[in-house]
Amino acid sequence: MYLHLGEETVVRSRNIIGIFDIENTSVSKHTKNFLANSENKGRIFNVSYEMPKSFIVCKDADEEKVYISQISASTLKKRALK
Repeated sequence: MYLHLGEETVVRSRNIIGIFDIENTSVSKHTKNFLANSENKGRIFNVSYEMPKSFIVCKDADEEKVYISQISASTLKKRALK
């Protein structure tokens, strides 16, 4: 099964580690550090240039990627559960 994250980006559902609301989780220093480290390592991929609402952490083989999406975490969760 695949999950559409926005624009032309689709990931395998089994590769998703977590879907997070960017507004609620980015207040934590741990999340800020995680996102900063991921960006420094080139693992952040913006799915859209619109206002970000969520970020999705995926792991394929040994490679971790973080997708920034304009779609809300609750909408992505509903799509993933279908």
